[in-house]
Amino acid sequence: MTTIDRSAPVLVTGATGYVAGWLVKRLLDEGLTVHAAVRDPGASDKLQYLNQLAEDAPGTIRYFKADLLEEGSYAEAMQGCELVYHTASPFTLDVKDPQKDLVDPALQGTRNVLEEANRVDSVKRVIVTSSVVAIFGDNSDLQSLPGGILTESVWNTSSSVNHQPYAYSKTVAEKEAWRIAEGQDRWDLVTINPALVIGPGINPRATSESFNIVKQMGDGSTKPGAPRFGLGVVDVRDVAEAHFQAGFTPEASGRYIVSGHNTDLVELASTLLEKYGDRYPIPRKALPKWLVWLVGPLVTKGTSRRMISRNVDLPWKADNSKGVRELGLSYRSMKESMEEMFQQMIDSGQLRKG
Repeated sequence: MTTIDRSAPVLVTGATGYVAGWLVKRLLDEGLTVHAAVRDPGASDKLQYLNQLAEDAPGTIRYFKADLLEEGSYAEAMQGCELVYHTASPFTLDVKDPQKDLVDPALQGTRNVLEEANRVDSVKRVIVTSSVVAIFGDNSDLQSLPGGILTESVWNTSSSVNHQPYAYSKTVAEKEAWRIAEGQDRWDLVTINPALVIGPGINPRATSESFNIVKQMGDGSTKPGAPRFGLGVVDVRDVAEAHFQAGFTPEASGRYIVSGHNTDLVELASTLLEKYGDRYPIPRKALPKWLVWLVGPLVTKGTSRRMISRNVDLPWKADNSKGVRELGLSYRSMKESMEEMFQQMIDSGQLRKG
């Protein structure tokens, strides 16, 4: 059991990120001091949203320059912190060099942050933002599991640099985190493994693949229909809450699947029909798998026929009960998350006003 002193500062790496923004808000609202590790503390345009949060909250934010790939980069930011949140990791599916653009930053970044925790005596707990893709690679993997359901005990064994490289990057990074954690006994490690994160960003132009997926539902890209690509989804604010509770719940331990809903792309799009269906080309039907297999790789970057074969028309199911039971988590409806995210895209000019 680990108890965190709330008067000590809390480090958040990748503080300008999608999930991190809401986590920073939660910490500031609790009156905590946040050490925000960012690439450029002088980039006022990128920090404006965090500054706004700090102005409206009892907590305090301090910025520290840090680079994921630079050893020792987090030393100053981590001083005096008992709790460290490592959220920084790239999430994109369209990359030229998966090893260089995804795997190396995820692995090296995790190593740099956790090895720094080994050197900073104040650290008691590290929370790493992992992903459900460190648990599975393709929906076809679920067919070999009891009941076809993902649990925290499962690891992704089907991804590689050449197939589902993003999933591979999260898997090797989380495994490295556990390897480093098990090599010492001063601080404990907890990982948060979210499904696809949806919902509005603190920054309306957050750089996350989630925004590309939802944008395509309103810009005409998927007007003919969407594949029944099974996946889990979770609201970004619920993911931030999971991080907060994992940090401050003394008994928290191990991995936590954080997913609100077992769904697919067609069902996800359908949550937008009631409010936006008459003004935007929201996909209404499922595309047949053979058609997705035929044209998918031609129209969507980062999509392969192997990926389509192993995921489309296959269900996705995960057991989220550990987080509900141990961290007291509850989940917003998909409709609420999707409508608020879609409206934010309209208001910020990313989708034309309908």
